[in-house]
Amino acid sequence: MTSEELDIEFNKAVDRINLHTEPFPADFLLRLYAYYKKASNDYGRPNSSKPIINAFKTNALFQVKDISEDEAKQIYIELVNNYLLYRK
Repeated sequence: MTSEELDIEFNKAVDRINLHTEPFPADFLLRLYAYYKKASNDYGRPNSSKPIINAFKTNALFQVKDISEDEAKQIYIELVNNYLLYRK
């Protein structure tokens, strides 16, 4: 898959998640959060008003620190596809 194709698939996966109306499990959201932030090269600090949520997000980001942006995009796409496939 080319970089351009990966970007297209990643954006489709993001759109699918944003259009989903049912609540997601917290652990799944944290994984999506971390891979999305890594894939989009966004290294801003978590900004929740609740310190515990910031701690979980920081931990999730720490767990993906050694992968590339393209790897993060691919994993994000796989997470979304698998979740939506098996949740229906």
